[in-house]
Amino acid sequence: MSDTAHSTEAPTFPERRKVKILNAYVHDVTMDEVVETLDEGLLLTLHVDMIMKLQKDREFHDILDQFDVITCDSQILYFATKFLGTPVPERVSGSDYFPRFYQRHRDNPDVTVFLLGGKPGIPEVAAKNINAKVGREFVVGTYAPPFNFDDDPAEIERMIEAVNASGATVLLVGLGGGRQEKFIIRHRDRFENVKLYLPLGGTIDYEAGTFRRPPGWVTEWGFEWLYRLVKEPRQRWHRYVVHEPPVVPLLVKQKLGLYRNPFAGDR
Repeated sequence: MSDTAHSTEAPTFPERRKVKILNAYVHDVTMDEVVETLDEGLLLTLHVDMIMKLQKDREFHDILDQFDVITCDSQILYFATKFLGTPVPERVSGSDYFPRFYQRHRDNPDVTVFLLGGKPGIPEVAAKNINAKVGREFVVGTYAPPFNFDDDPAEIERMIEAVNASGATVLLVGLGGGRQEKFIIRHRDRFENVKLYLPLGGTIDYEAGTFRRPPGWVTEWGFEWLYRLVKEPRQRWHRYVVHEPPVVPLLVKQKLGLYRNPFAGDR
């Protein structure tokens, strides 16, 4: 394993104000700051699905502080920071960040990416599209694990071996909110060359073109969830109609000083 792959020194990303959202937080950063400054470490892009999982998933909650930068990856949460009186400058979503990232590093041969996640065949399409845009072999490896990879130690070994064999310095993980972050924290010490970890959910699908982004005004007005629900009602119904709406009364409780972290004092 490389002696420099997992430095114990403090992250190079400058300190930024933490903006509290329920039992989590986002950093007070802009897209430009993240793109131009974060070259090593762990990125987390926080959205409503994750916020709700954080109300029940103790392991996910306890690893938040291990991420060097946590961005507000949701127009709803962006509006929430204003409602709470602690606004952040803008939404910094993973699907917007990654194209900026690969264009910034298009001429830097020291930066190569492995795509881990997506359905079979999808990461290969995404890699082809990205490499065509960058003009070189920027994505040097892909792997689409089965949905239940968590329960199969041999599968996890195959995932880790594939990343290490590629020599990639950046690992983009698209295994679903919470799962992808826990996977990184559990296994990061075994990745030999990776310096930057990007758990970016559906970004692989976006880059493959299997799911298209809505018009800009839809996102800006906070209706991207509705756009996705209309496009994929069966897949999105539980998330957008059952799982995420309780965030609203929780945010009201925080505004009124009534919210309590479900894990407070549970150590």
